[in-house]
This record gives sequence, C-alpha cells and structure tokens, in this order.
Amino acid sequence: MNKLVSSQLVDYLERRGVKHVFGLCGHTVIAMLDALKDSKLHYVSVRHEQIAAHAADGYARITKKASVVLCHLGPGLTNALTGVANAALDSVPMVVIAGDVPSYYYGKHPHQEVNLHCDGSQYEIYKPIVKRAYRVDKPELFPEILDKAFRLAESGRPGAVLISVPMDMFSREIDESYFNRTFVDAHHTISPSLDEETAMEIAKMLIKAENPVIHIGGQIIYTEASQELIDLVEYLDIPVTRTLMGQGALPDNHPLLVGMTGFWGLDYVNQITSNADLIFGIGTRFAEADSSSWYKGVTFNADRSKFIQIDLEPSEIGRNYPVVIGAVANPKKALKAILKAVKEICPEGIIRDALKETIKNQKNAFKASNVEISNDNRFPMSPQRILRDVRAHFPEDGIIVTDVGWNKNGVGQQFEITQPNTILHPGGLATMGFGPAAILGAKLAAPEKKVITLVGDGGFGTNPSVIATAVEQNIPVIWVVMNNGAFGTIAGLEAAHYDHSFGTLFKKPDGSSYNPEWSIIAKGYGIKSKKVTSADEFAKIFKEALESNEPYLIDVPMENIPVPTDGIWNINDIYTPKENVIEGVLKDGEVQKSKHVSTK
Repeated sequence: MNKLVSSQLVDYLERRGVKHVFGLCGHTVIAMLDALKDSKLHYVSVRHEQIAAHAADGYARITKKASVVLCHLGPGLTNALTGVANAALDSVPMVVIAGDVPSYYYGKHPHQEVNLHCDGSQYEIYKPIVKRAYRVDKPELFPEILDKAFRLAESGRPGAVLISVPMDMFSREIDESYFNRTFVDAHHTISPSLDEETAMEIAKMLIKAENPVIHIGGQIIYTEASQELIDLVEYLDIPVTRTLMGQGALPDNHPLLVGMTGFWGLDYVNQITSNADLIFGIGTRFAEADSSSWYKGVTFNADRSKFIQIDLEPSEIGRNYPVVIGAVANPKKALKAILKAVKEICPEGIIRDALKETIKNQKNAFKASNVEISNDNRFPMSPQRILRDVRAHFPEDGIIVTDVGWNKNGVGQQFEITQPNTILHPGGLATMGFGPAAILGAKLAAPEKKVITLVGDGGFGTNPSVIATAVEQNIPVIWVVMNNGAFGTIAGLEAAHYDHSFGTLFKKPDGSSYNPEWSIIAKGYGIKSKKVTSADEFAKIFKEALESNEPYLIDVPMENIPVPTDGIWNINDIYTPKENVIEGVLKDGEVQKSKHVSTK
C-alpha cells in the first residue's frame, strides 16, 4: 500500500520513541508539518532555528537519546548551524531533518538554494560539524537513511547527523514495505567493554602506582557510569579530577573529588595531576582549557606521568598525550571490568586517609577564601553572592544550564553539583545563547524537575525570543540574567592586556552605559519578571520564581569581576608574550605565573 513519505516518517519517529520535534517552518517542510499536525509527536515551534537546535541539545543531554530538529533550507539551515555545531562538539546525539530544494531543480537557482560552490550541495555546509550528512535522492532510500542516521548519532562518540530532504520527497508516495526494515532494525547499538586481559593490566597499574589520579570527562555522565566510578575510586582511594563537562559525574563534595583542572582549576588541583605518576583519563579529550594549553608541568606532565586513556572515540586516544594503554570502550562497562580485576588482585582495597584529609583541607581553604565575597551585600551583586543564593535555594536534583562567562567558568570551579546530569555546560563550541534555549528542551525532557539557566546579559541578548517559545509551549523555566552591562569576561581580558575595553561594553555613542530593561521586555512577552534592586532581595525573588511554576525572568545587576584563577592559558601569552613561551610551548619548564582573567 502506498503512503506519503511524510506520514511514514512521522510513524517512524513515533515508533522510535521520539516525543518532541524542535523546529521552525519554511516552504520546504510544510508537508512534514501537515503530517505532524495530528501525530503523537509534540512539535515545538520556535522563532529562530538556533533556538531549536539548542533546545534539542538540552533535551538530548537529559534523555541520552538523539533529539530531532526540523528546519528549512538556506537561512534555516545556516541559522541552525551554530546550535548543531554546539551539540556536535559536546558529543550530543541529534538528527537534523532539513528541507531542500526540489530534486529536479538542482543547480537552477531555485528559491533560497545555496549552490555557489556546486549544484545541489547546500547540505555540504554541515559536513565539518556532523558525523554524516545524508541527502535523500530517492524516496525509497529514506527508511535506510533514517536507521543509519539515528544509529550513527547515538553510537560511538555521540554527535549530530544531517538528513537533507528535497521538498518533493516529503510529498512522494512509496509502498509501506520499504519501511519494513525499520520495524526489525535494533534501535540501540551495544558499545564495547574491556577484555579481561586489558582490565587486569589497568588494574595492576592503578594498584602499583604511588600517586595515581583518575581524570574524568563528560562521557562518564553520558554513559551513566557515576556509580561504577564511585565504586572503583572508593575501593582504591584514588583522587579524581574532572573537566568542565565532567562536573556532576562524581559529587563535587565527594572526599576524593579534588576539583576541575586547567585554566579555571586552582593550584592544588593542578598540582595533584602534574605530580601524578599515573593519569587514568576516562571519557575526556584532554582539551586545551582542561590541560592548561598542554604546557608541560602545569596541569599534566608526560615526562613524569604515564597515561591510560579510555574513550568511545578511537581518534581521541593519544591525541594530546602519549598513552601506555589506550582502549576504545564504554566507560561504564570499562570501570566495572576494572573494579572486578582490582578486587581479584587486591581484595583488601587501599586506604589513603592522609590524602583525603589533604583534599578536604585544600577545598575548605578555598571555600574560606570565598566566604567574604560570597556574603558581601555590595550592589551590583558579586557573582559569588549570586551563586551562593542559588545553591542555597535550588534543589539538588534540579537542572542548571549555564551559558558563557562567569556562569559557566565560575560555576564549574566553585558551585557544588552533587548529582549527575543536573548541570549542562556548553563546553566545546562555548556558544553564547545556549543556556536560555537549552532549558526549554531540558524542561520538556524532565518536566518534574526545576530548570533554570544562569546566563549573562550578553548571552541572553543574542536571542530573547526564547521567551515566546516558553509562553506558547507553556514551559515553566527560569532565566537568571547575570547582568554586568558587557561581554564581561572579554572586557576583562582586553582590559588586562590593553588597558581598555573597546568593543566589549554596552554603550551609546556618547559613552553612556546602555542595556535593555530585560524585566520589562520579559513582561512584554507575557511572563512574570523582576529586576533585583539589592543583594538581599535576590534570594526572595529567586524563591518566588521557583514556586511560581511559570516562565520567569530575573534581571540581577552584577559586578564585572574575573573568575578567580591561578590557571595558565596560552591565549594570555599570545596577547602578553612571555620569554619562555614560544608558539604555545613552555621552553624552560617553569611557569611564569600571573593572574589572568578568563575568556568567554
């Protein structure tokens, strides 16, 4: 029996367990909208395609399944690009279904076609950022492409996949038998574990090491390996450091969690890793910010440490540090196999009480150094005071989505997260505007949770129409706009190196400060909102917003101060060169430390 491709596509998504489709209309996808109209799928219409991609990103991070974005060709495709790239660089599974020009008009310059490089090739715009860019040239191939796309998005290192669909394909009819394969094709791809021999070898090295460190990334959270991690590190009393994206994989208040490494890492955290004789990296790429630009001896030291690395993606093994053991494996399965081997070799476990006491003292010392500014009544508020009040009143199982600036870097450094998958950071692409939109998807994925974003006024200003979507879709989220009247961290970076902040502050031509009144704009969209007028008022308004169960915006004036850090990052050395740093390489083995401000 023949049936419209659009209808069969909707049937496929329903059978696959997809519940929401995020998108924006266009003439190439209205046949798909017609099929969605009476389906079980919830279509989340937005006012800008980047919002759709970020919302789908937040949704996928919570569900651990590929989210779906529907967009138009040309500007629809390019508007969504940044959000899709953000998901791709953060290893978030996503399938983008994009309308395209009619298949029989390739190269004739039909409306909105991008073909300056090659006829019928606009889907190639996505090639650098997706795991695969498919185009449906024959409707009969659509079922096979769908299975491939979802499998690829969710397996290995997760990521985004594009399916470009010429608009006439949605309106073609094909026999339902072509979709038969999709009824039997498994929706889950089993990821590899470690073989017993490799697990035993890693176990022996962990037990033998005098100063081992386990360094974790976001894959621990994606593969839901937190309990396996806890079981191993508590059995051997091994200290754990984390990346920004690894926050929450192990509770920040756990006695063996040292902290975040790298540029925003504190000295005692980086000293633990730089002095380790064995670094066991799990689900992390050893990225630049987490590794202090790979300067030898700052965060990691390949001359002193041996490296073991486990990752879902083969190309990441040994990318930045040479490994003595590299394995492609699911972190959850690998940790379970390693613990089994450890218990066979060392049935009594290992106790390092002195180490745990040292970690406790170092963490307490940093907290003590932060008490005064966290309790300060200054106004505009200090960022530390805002974070203190949020942590005091926000439920530990609530979901916080950060953006770019203090709300990400400061949160990663000093805001305690105690449950996995309750903090979502834009780490790889670090896109301004991620947080305000991603909370929409996160809340739809976890309607029983409180969901907020901490976002700068620069980040929120990139796309305030997120409010419209929250109203139309009745999504009760909270935007906490940390308002410093600037692209604040870049303003601080520029001031530190050039003694001015040109191009980073929000000002009128006469030099006077300017910023929209976000609380008034929010009311214009039809939601509750308030502007904070004193430090003591913020907590009261925040509690009111949490209890309202409605979309709510809080505009909180904030002092523009840098995230405190002793960390080292090469971007500072480019602007203010050091004699012993040449093209990103630390030449004499010593770090000339200076207080640097963070970047976006």
